[in-house]
Amino acid sequence: MRLVVLLAALLMVALPVPRAKAHALEPGYLEINALEDGQWRVTWRKPQVAGQPMKIDAVLPETCDPRRGPAPRFDGRAFVVGWVAKCEEPLSRGAVLIDGLSETATDVLVRYTTVPDAPAQTFRLTPDAPSVVLPEVPTRWGISGSYFALGFDHILGGIDHLLFVLALLLLISNLKRLVWAVTAFTAAHSITLAASALGWFALPMAPVEAVIALSIVFLAVEILNRRDDRDTLMQRAPWIVAFAFGLLHGLGFASALREIGLPHSDIALALLTFNLGVEAGQLAFVAVVVSIGAAIRLVAPQFLEGQMRSGAYGLKVAGYAIGAVASFWTVERVVQIIA
Repeated sequence: MRLVVLLAALLMVALPVPRAKAHALEPGYLEINALEDGQWRVTWRKPQVAGQPMKIDAVLPETCDPRRGPAPRFDGRAFVVGWVAKCEEPLSRGAVLIDGLSETATDVLVRYTTVPDAPAQTFRLTPDAPSVVLPEVPTRWGISGSYFALGFDHILGGIDHLLFVLALLLLISNLKRLVWAVTAFTAAHSITLAASALGWFALPMAPVEAVIALSIVFLAVEILNRRDDRDTLMQRAPWIVAFAFGLLHGLGFASALREIGLPHSDIALALLTFNLGVEAGQLAFVAVVVSIGAAIRLVAPQFLEGQMRSGAYGLKVAGYAIGAVASFWTVERVVQIIA
């Protein structure tokens, strides 16, 4: 498994360096809340592109008036508009469309309530599926499915989180210690994800983002300083380090969940399925890496095994590459804090 991690790390860091919000969920966001007498309060947030609103627009079913909102205003992060629409028929009898979404590479989250104070249901629209027929009554299955998909997509879009996992795989050669480290990382980010999403405590996200990047720098340094004749804390008990940094990464996951909110009547279900989606995405990433590694081992096992030894040229290149990208993220995020 560790053989291909080297190549995967080099491939990831060879890609264009993502911006400071490497793992942040930044889709469009459409919220539709039921009022009375067939009226709906609509809030529409569209991402910015080079300082301008993305060329997408939320369109309600034909029986609603108005179907589109007025010109949006910039709130410092996205372009926002709100309006009240009157619909002659239930929204479940028509499709909500994101016009222009098929021409983009972004997603739009749709949060929908059928009656005032009812549980909300969340849907994800993509360029391949830019419209949705909203159900008249949200189901627990629909809630769990939508939050699972959100968690799955979030982790696979979080390059910094995946790079952290790759660094762990590069560092830990003992299978038992690796299992304990991954388990500790999972347990830690599950704790802070739940606590932060439920509002039990809150930390400013900008410093958290910077420390998350710094955690990857720490692992890169450990990769470069790894020696077979030296027993460091990372080598003796990697689960301690993984748990400590997992607490920080959980706060990053929670930022995405706060972006869309939790349904009041099914908070536990939504939180559980979002976390399961995060774990499924993480395991899918590891499974792909391991599968590719098994194939590469058959082609050039001796060369790769040699490059994975402590002090080997290949391992050093991976460590410097990971450290360089993570250092860039750290500096960029610190600059955003003090700017």
